[in-house]
Amino acid sequence: MRPRTWVLLLAAVFAVLQLANVTGRDTPDSKNYLSYALSLGGVDKRAAAAATIDHFCAGRAAIAHRAQNVDVVRFHAPDPAPRVLAECREQEWRQVEARLAAGQTGGHTVPFMPERFMRIFEVRPGYPVVLAPFVSLFGVTWGVWSAGVVITCAGGVLAFLVLRALSVPVPLALTGQALFLVLPCGTTAMRPMTEGLLLVLTLAALWGCALALEGGGTRKGVAVVAAALCALFAVKHSQALFLGLCLAGAGAVTAVRRRCRGLPPVAVAGAVALAGAGCAGALGAVLLARLLHFPSVSESVQDLLTDHFARPDRERPWQEFFQLQGNFWTEWLRRQLWEPLFLAALAAGALGARRRPVFGAFLVAAACTGLLNQAGHPDINIWGDRLVTVAWLLPVLGVPLLLEPWVRRVVVPAQGAPLGLAH
Repeated sequence: MRPRTWVLLLAAVFAVLQLANVTGRDTPDSKNYLSYALSLGGVDKRAAAAATIDHFCAGRAAIAHRAQNVDVVRFHAPDPAPRVLAECREQEWRQVEARLAAGQTGGHTVPFMPERFMRIFEVRPGYPVVLAPFVSLFGVTWGVWSAGVVITCAGGVLAFLVLRALSVPVPLALTGQALFLVLPCGTTAMRPMTEGLLLVLTLAALWGCALALEGGGTRKGVAVVAAALCALFAVKHSQALFLGLCLAGAGAVTAVRRRCRGLPPVAVAGAVALAGAGCAGALGAVLLARLLHFPSVSESVQDLLTDHFARPDRERPWQEFFQLQGNFWTEWLRRQLWEPLFLAALAAGALGARRRPVFGAFLVAAACTGLLNQAGHPDINIWGDRLVTVAWLLPVLGVPLLLEPWVRRVVVPAQGAPLGLAH
């Protein structure tokens, strides 16, 4: 079969497997994005609240039902789903009604939380814009699910394209696609949150880097990187800032190293262009966020330390924030050493990145944005380690690069040509 057939087959298998969990993937923040998407489709505030609450609470009820089915003590007890559904609806509506009555009716999102907190989601239209047509076409439940499938499969395809741009054999490029789907980045991308698009757009930027550095298309590659950074600003502007800074740093270091080695200007041009694109993206994110009056970094820190503004603002937020940083990373590292799969995967990915040292610098830089994102939110209770999930792109792309010498040396068909290179 042709490579594209294998790519589509992997995506189709993944989509079928996701039918096992059509509901129950939501986090509390998912309500904000879904209500935003419904608002973009022309649904009024109360109708958006009703649809969002019904979907969210149905997911909670489904989780309660599945949990009791395997409870060794209560598996024969009455189904808790109706009770959980009713209690969830009552609780959510009580909060929404109180805020609507208090005049919190502005913006696109339903007021599930205080206005200062909802402002954070109002400046993230990217995911709701993508979600809106799916919800309009398929309804809320299947629209949210199908959007997750499309976004996640797009990430897998981009992983394949990045590796092919690096001239990696087709079987290993397919391995990268499969790794994206089965590792935590695939699980996270399926959630109705911004993380799926963050992963997709980060991979798009890395594809642009691969094209600019090794694909012989500097202009095309830089254009792809610039487009990815622009789209990322609409999804989550802080991530656009992180990615721009990291790519700029990788480009500057690479350009200096190549210049010091006496390589011709042509060999340095790609890295310089990518550094310029990263700088422009980072500077543009800062300036545009200020121009549009987006919530500041200080506001984000207050949100973290006051439990989403449920408590009074902290008088010395930065002192407490840095103290929390030390506590968080100590506990985070302890947990990682207890179950070192993530650290082992990062190590394997870093070894693979060394096989393409120029592109590898940009890959490591992009993975670092996951750590920066986590550092901006040092909350050990955030479910699923979703904030650091961009770092999983290092093993997604690095492991196939690590396996490349073995494939070229060992996997040889009878004719003597390496498997997959004919395509």
